[in-house]
Amino acid sequence: MHLEKILQSQGFGSRKQSRLLIDSGKVSVNGTRCSDTKANFPTDNFEFSVAGQTWLYREKIYIAMNKPIGFECSHNPQHHQSVFSLLPPQLIERGLQCVGRLDQDTTGLLLLTDDGAYLHALTHPRRHVPKRYRITMHEPVTAKQIAQLESGVELMGENDLLRAHHCKLEDSHILSFTIHQGIYHQVKRMIAAIGNHVVALHREQIGQFGLGNVAEGQWVYLDSEQQLSAKQTPGVE
Repeated sequence: MHLEKILQSQGFGSRKQSRLLIDSGKVSVNGTRCSDTKANFPTDNFEFSVAGQTWLYREKIYIAMNKPIGFECSHNPQHHQSVFSLLPPQLIERGLQCVGRLDQDTTGLLLLTDDGAYLHALTHPRRHVPKRYRITMHEPVTAKQIAQLESGVELMGENDLLRAHHCKLEDSHILSFTIHQGIYHQVKRMIAAIGNHVVALHREQIGQFGLGNVAEGQWVYLDSEQQLSAKQTPGVE
């Protein structure tokens, strides 16, 4: 692929802007400045530097972020900062999107990608990709409330009962469980339906992928094995 096209595909601007970067001597390959905009390079494991920062060519981007509180999952936030402000502008230029949003007051695992098919596979309602949450509640969690969640609760506007799976009481006020849908404010509404109230909400896992050692406010690229795992996460039909 031509060097100028590589830069364009990786979010460094239009073809013209990419050519200007190369012509100005800001692009290096294998530690050597490259001034030929039409130079051809294989893209497999291809590394290049722009203004001294090294990048690996990625046909598609898959990211896991540990979302902090007070950030909106939108390119056009209304009241808070955007999660996209935590990322390099080159990634945003590529059209990165959130795989299922988290409210500004919800923390934890957020997946982002520019792969439309991958996004569709993980968010389509029929896939029912499991998502695990850790919920801190205002009142102590009772055995009756856990039983209600496991049996299923009714939410206004929904035809089916919504159940919590693999419930685990971690403390008197802290419960973790898995859901298989992605309905608007689902966890908060389920907790309200049993007569309690969410104080803090943290997403721990999507499919087979968890946050690992990713610190709050930080992000990592998913490697090919992790991408495959997420793509192959079985749905619950």
